[in-house]
Amino acid sequence: MTEDLEARLYACLANRRWAHAVASGLFEVAGKAMDTLTDQEWLEAMTAHPRIGERGGDAAASSEQEQGRALQSSPETLAALASENRHYEERFGHVFLIAASGRSAEEILAELRRRMNNDAAAELSEAKRELRKIANLRLERMLEA
Repeated sequence: MTEDLEARLYACLANRRWAHAVASGLFEVAGKAMDTLTDQEWLEAMTAHPRIGERGGDAAASSEQEQGRALQSSPETLAALASENRHYEERFGHVFLIAASGRSAEEILAELRRRMNNDAAAELSEAKRELRKIANLRLERMLEA
């Protein structure tokens, strides 16, 4: 991904060092900007995501692509995921977030159940880490387009 981005940047300014620095720095800048977000801003960003196993959200096409493997699961597994999602939201007050790309619904369900043992602060930290992963994956895909 970085090599492709560097080649595209090189087409803008034919200097390899500059292209490398810009490509490398983009994710660093994105990470630093995420580091400044308040918990409330993270929670607001979480509201844009559909529940795992469901379609929708502010970036529906991205969510559906990321959840592709999970959405192909059996109706029973999807029903269990929906039920656990509701319990999670009742406990923590926000949607369960996980970087779902390539994961089965069974894997996600096991992770959701594990995370139900977290206290509120630990779970918010874990949810923020997962949202950071999701944002970075989406940024990579956007740059590859």
